[in-house]
Amino acid sequence: MSEEKNIPESTKYETFTQEEYMIMKDDLLRPIEKIGKAGKIWIAFLTAVFLAGVVAYYLQESRGKYITTGLRDYTMWGIYISNFLFLVALSLSSVFMSAILKLTNFEWYRPLSRIADVISLSSITMAGICIMISMGRPDRLHHLFIYGRIQSPIVWDIIVVATYFVTCVLVLFIALIPSLSTCKNHLKNLPKWQLKMYDILSFGWHGTAEQWKILKKTVLILTVLLIPLGIALRTVSAWLFSTTLRPEWDSTNFGAYFVSGSALLTVAVMIIAISSFRKLYHLEKYLTEMHFDKLGQAMVLMGLIYAYFNINEYLVPAYKMSGLHANHLLDLFVGNNAFFYWSVVFFGILVPSVLPMFKKMRKPLPLTIIALAVLIAGWFKFYLIVIPGLSHPLLPIQDVPASWKHYTPSLIEMTIVAATIAGTMLITTLFSRFFPIISVWEVAEGKLEGKEEIINYK
Repeated sequence: MSEEKNIPESTKYETFTQEEYMIMKDDLLRPIEKIGKAGKIWIAFLTAVFLAGVVAYYLQESRGKYITTGLRDYTMWGIYISNFLFLVALSLSSVFMSAILKLTNFEWYRPLSRIADVISLSSITMAGICIMISMGRPDRLHHLFIYGRIQSPIVWDIIVVATYFVTCVLVLFIALIPSLSTCKNHLKNLPKWQLKMYDILSFGWHGTAEQWKILKKTVLILTVLLIPLGIALRTVSAWLFSTTLRPEWDSTNFGAYFVSGSALLTVAVMIIAISSFRKLYHLEKYLTEMHFDKLGQAMVLMGLIYAYFNINEYLVPAYKMSGLHANHLLDLFVGNNAFFYWSVVFFGILVPSVLPMFKKMRKPLPLTIIALAVLIAGWFKFYLIVIPGLSHPLLPIQDVPASWKHYTPSLIEMTIVAATIAGTMLITTLFSRFFPIISVWEVAEGKLEGKEEIINYK
């Protein structure tokens, strides 16, 4: 079968020759053919961290949360829920970095599309696991589906997480089918089982006009569905807090606040991801400085939007300083968590809103460093939302052990959280070792259409 059948037939060879297409395929499929020593060490490291988390989880469930964690009656949500919120935020990568750009015809999305989809799927997978980890009786997880009351925001969250997960799988897999056929026909030095896997998963793809029509229509429908689903996912996660009676979370701004923060984090994680794949897989021709420049501009926009919702979230209650709100805000602004809070504001809001305004800061290295700072600050931002909010109970703390008054995550908790982060990176890494991390047909289609934005960028 001719390799050119894996390019949409509706396009013409105007600015992209068959020889150039074959070179591009070689470049994008090369990471699948051979795993270097560094790649094996990286996969082994992530696997070890993940397995350490499995062991820690076994110890937690066999010995009990009271003994192995810092969770108590007052602080019943610890870093597991903080991490859940963080991973849900990263799972919106497919929405902000793929779906929206695709539907608004920003052609530079093409090399980023599959990277965003894989990060979304791996993140939402680990976010779902975080729900189970935080439960007191994981053996009763199925009771949420059987006996769950639809009035409960927790049930809403379970439903939207499951729905979003399924949609992410479909979006990623259906757009992957032409690449699976390409792998089957182009890669010959792989184990037979791997080639057979490509053959089975490609479902008899031959690249006919009818097949392309069905695939593109299906991807478009799923892409349209992904946006409201992603926003609903983040909003419902925010409602888990804002529908409670706790003053610290009593906010009608929480939904928009969480969505805007997620948008900023997805830009940051995409910058780190494309910087890593670009360097390690030698994809500089496809993940260019133009992409960093565009993502740097997007970071400024998302940072300013997030700053606006932060001002709304804290300025209004700070202006009134009423009741229990005052205790919480004083703790964040000038109390025990002040240094922590202002560090997060500086690195998580001010830095991404200001530094990428300068063109030199939108180069790959400085922008990657900024994105790493934003990502770390983003995780701690969710920590500051969850933990201090529980540290001011509605009733006075009295006649309880000292360990109940202050939450400190245990080694078991930190190991499990590290395992979920490692699991996210492991899924993404393994995917890139078995499938093209950049969509061959989408990039080829963009070049065939002669888009100056992605071909002649200087």
